[in-house]
Amino acid sequence: MEDGDQGWVPYGFQLANWTMERPAVWAHGFPVEYVSTELSSASSCLQTPVVVPRSSTGEKQLVECTPTTTRSDDPMIKESAKEFEVDFHSMETKKIPADRIHVNPIDVFEERASEFKVDISMTTRKMHRYPPGIFLASNVYYTAPTMVSIGPYHHGRDDLTAAEKVKHVAAYQCIVESGGHSVQEMYDAVVAVAGDARRLYDQDAVAGLADDDFLPMMFYDACFLVQFMLSYAGRDVMDASLCSFFDANDKDITHDVLLLENQLPWSVVQAVMRFRPVPLENFIDSLKDCLQLQDRVRVTTGDEEEEGNTTTVLDDAYEPPHLLGLFRYYLVGASSTEPRSLPPTKSISFSVSAMELAEMGITLTANKKATELIQMGLKKEGTLFPELSLPPLSLNRSRASWLINMAALELCTTADFYTAEDEDSAVCSYLLLLAMLVDREEDVHELRTKHVLQGGGGLTNKEALDFFTSLQDLRVGSRYLRSMQEIENYRVTRRVQTRLHAFVYKNMKTIVAVFSAVGALVGIFGTLKGLKDKTP
Repeated sequence: MEDGDQGWVPYGFQLANWTMERPAVWAHGFPVEYVSTELSSASSCLQTPVVVPRSSTGEKQLVECTPTTTRSDDPMIKESAKEFEVDFHSMETKKIPADRIHVNPIDVFEERASEFKVDISMTTRKMHRYPPGIFLASNVYYTAPTMVSIGPYHHGRDDLTAAEKVKHVAAYQCIVESGGHSVQEMYDAVVAVAGDARRLYDQDAVAGLADDDFLPMMFYDACFLVQFMLSYAGRDVMDASLCSFFDANDKDITHDVLLLENQLPWSVVQAVMRFRPVPLENFIDSLKDCLQLQDRVRVTTGDEEEEGNTTTVLDDAYEPPHLLGLFRYYLVGASSTEPRSLPPTKSISFSVSAMELAEMGITLTANKKATELIQMGLKKEGTLFPELSLPPLSLNRSRASWLINMAALELCTTADFYTAEDEDSAVCSYLLLLAMLVDREEDVHELRTKHVLQGGGGLTNKEALDFFTSLQDLRVGSRYLRSMQEIENYRVTRRVQTRLHAFVYKNMKTIVAVFSAVGALVGIFGTLKGLKDKTP
């Protein structure tokens, strides 16, 4: 480190010329700023009087634009004057900028439409807010951090201030471990991408956040995430006090950094990782083990990188929007086979109960080899009856939160679940398949006996039931829909087999009783016959 950097606090560095347009004031659907319009001819500017307040008392004042050709006797102009007259009583006086008086209102709409298109084009990269009205949205545990804020949405909350000091320690460690790079060099790298990062947040949330607050927040939050990822990767030796903090608060921090509204643009994190690299394969492996598709924890060692024991293979073509998006991408995985084409059906049920599956002979099984959520669906090969195979899940509050936030991310970034790739809605499909199977606590217990839900800890049967039943209004993902199509296709093409199996399933007790009675009668007759044969 350079001597001049030791007492550095990055509040004096700002990106220049960041301005926000103030919202238009509307009169009958048009902004007051844009009061002059071409009503009938492109070559003439029609005089359009607008009434604006002279003072806070509500006194009115007529403002006119000066046209190139004045036609004040035109009845159309008189009608337009009436149309634009507005009673601004009790409204605050607003001065109309002189350079904007002669702007055509249609330009306003074109500008807004253009902004909207740009906003939509950034959907997959944006830092989304939690979708309104979504399942469990009222449960603050699934939506708000408990220990550390990342990004501006929860920045400055009084109950999260303790972690701000830790962010400074994390920044110091990133600088020390950067291999001789200066504070200024690292901070400038963050500033270089901060302009684009700011546009990715909800503009109402960052409108009042000045540059000298926003830029340091980006820097400190990125350093915190980098050090946290290093602690998870299990390879590097880090500062003992920082390591102790991460270990003591591991569950809370992991919960917080995987919330939809607690994210940092990945480009900002990458700016710091250029100076302090993170073995992302190890980090993702460890994080996936914590979800877990199976109730086990992989023990990491310092020699893992050299031994090549990581299971995650990074996709160089994938650019994550943030940490939650990175985790979701590698947890979901990619489908290894092309979807099978299914014959058309007249109708399809979007829900099938566990009892209906059992009646048809479809067995619910846990795919114990699954390491990714995409590995779910109807399995027919190698079995007499098909199996609905799902990756197993050990469910507790933290894992429930991660799944919900990943599902919320899919809802925010995927416009059409039906035409999108299976991977784009896989979490929603997985949760819907589980929700489809439970109506009672006994159904949850059945999932446990089938080892689809694993472990004795975590959510109780009642809590798990409440969790799953709250998810039944999720949008239907393509993998879920395909599973329903496969089930319906099996029901139609194997009608005789499914009906026979249903009869046996429904009358199993009676059938067993009959066979037991027949067996008993056979035994009695056999005994009698034996006694008769022995009689002289």
